[in-house]
Amino acid sequence: MHDKNELCDKIKSIYPDIGECGIDVEVNYNESKKAWVVDLKHGEQHLSTHLEPEDADACIEGKECVYLGTQIAQLASNVKRQT
Repeated sequence: MHDKNELCDKIKSIYPDIGECGIDVEVNYNESKKAWVVDLKHGEQHLSTHLEPEDADACIEGKECVYLGTQIAQLASNVKRQT
């Protein structure tokens, strides 16, 4: 399994305007849920999603990022709408 910095870097590489629009990305592994928790924050707004380790690993390894990209794009869109 990869670490949170690798996953965060991958998120920023496939969705580069997250940083440009001022949304902060936090990635942590939740042991009890056995999943990655990706948090996007912008001011008072905060949204999160869970990613299965297999999906995160596949994306980091360059195999498939469809699920991760879709989840992050949806979160970013929701945060932008709320601001």
